[in-house]
Amino acid sequence: MKITKRGLILGATALAVSSVAMTGIGLRVSQSQAFFEDSPKEIVDEVWQVINRQYVDATFNGEDWRGIRQEYLDKEYSDKEEAYEAVKEMLKKLNDPYTRFMNPEEFKSMQIDTSGELTGVGIQITKEEETNNIVVISPIEDTPAAEAGIISKDIIRKVDGKNTEGMELNDVVSLIRGKPGTQVTLTIEREGKVKDYTLTRAKIEIHPVRARIENTPNLGKIGYIRLVQFSGNAAQEMKDAIELGEKENVNGYILDLRSNPGGLLYSSVEIARMFIDKGRIVSTVDRVGEVDVHNANGSVLTNKPIVVLVDGGSASASEILSGALQDYHRATVVGTQTFGKGLVQSVRGLGDGSGLAVTIAKYLTPKGRDINKEGITPDVVYEMTDAEKEVLIQDRDKIGTPEDAQYRKALEILSQQVAKK
Repeated sequence: MKITKRGLILGATALAVSSVAMTGIGLRVSQSQAFFEDSPKEIVDEVWQVINRQYVDATFNGEDWRGIRQEYLDKEYSDKEEAYEAVKEMLKKLNDPYTRFMNPEEFKSMQIDTSGELTGVGIQITKEEETNNIVVISPIEDTPAAEAGIISKDIIRKVDGKNTEGMELNDVVSLIRGKPGTQVTLTIEREGKVKDYTLTRAKIEIHPVRARIENTPNLGKIGYIRLVQFSGNAAQEMKDAIELGEKENVNGYILDLRSNPGGLLYSSVEIARMFIDKGRIVSTVDRVGEVDVHNANGSVLTNKPIVVLVDGGSASASEILSGALQDYHRATVVGTQTFGKGLVQSVRGLGDGSGLAVTIAKYLTPKGRDINKEGITPDVVYEMTDAEKEVLIQDRDKIGTPEDAQYRKALEILSQQVAKK
């Protein structure tokens, strides 16, 4: 994959591994680093300029953005660290936890190796606007966090005994990440109960697609495809899985997007094109209403019936894909309400090696639905009981098997879809 100067990611979350964003985010190299080092005010003004040009809200949360620039440039900064703190303070006025500044060390950590190898515990987290809680979007499959039983919507109250109340998202990520083999203890609140999880950090190799051909008693052959992340190689792996299903002449597909926190915009579009033959897939709208439309291009790989599984950990790119399939009645969506992360960000390097993630747009489904904070409502809502959830928490190998209650429901719905053909 080519590393570009800027990357577009969906949702503004942090990945609690050694890196804190999705593959494809690059670094802009400045030729005037020494100048920036000698002039702390320059970084303050550079951040202000980026926000002024790109930020999704033209009212800047009702703030006098030009006045704010003058306020912060009138201050004196003895070194870059003071300027960095000023930048963070300035960005807080936007009341957008997803537009965030990263010092050079944090920004360097944001560069994810295109091989997909990460280091950490494997959870994607966000800071809720309403509560300021640090909340788990979802654990990544086959990581220490997933294996320990951490789930979507868990609230991280402490990291190694340090209270997260009032902390910035990047600060929490910095506490969680670390060298492989070391341990970190997360104090998790779930449904009012608090529990400590001690996790051993590890190298994490992400394979975004897990697929198999299943022989079922009533349906015959079906293709089960679990997509855990929209990374740079997800589209190719998805293509391989569908082509295998078509070669085996399956009767339909179950596409499992549960606990998929999202990823790259182009990855979600490419995968949607494999199922949708024509029409709009997603549009992004910036602060002046300019629309960037991504359409199907006639490269559909299958016309077989599809059931999509989603849950509260299905976010961002997962919502683009499931929303498009739902709008065109191309698939039946089964499960629970998705996370509701409908934002697009630009991530860029700044002159002194620091970085900035800026919310630049929101995205809409083909029918114009804005799912930010709302999420996708399944066509068939199926909420698992605590006992059914516990089966999967205790043994994650049972996900996508007959012991998985939502998978059984998906099989039932797929049977109905196949029978109609």
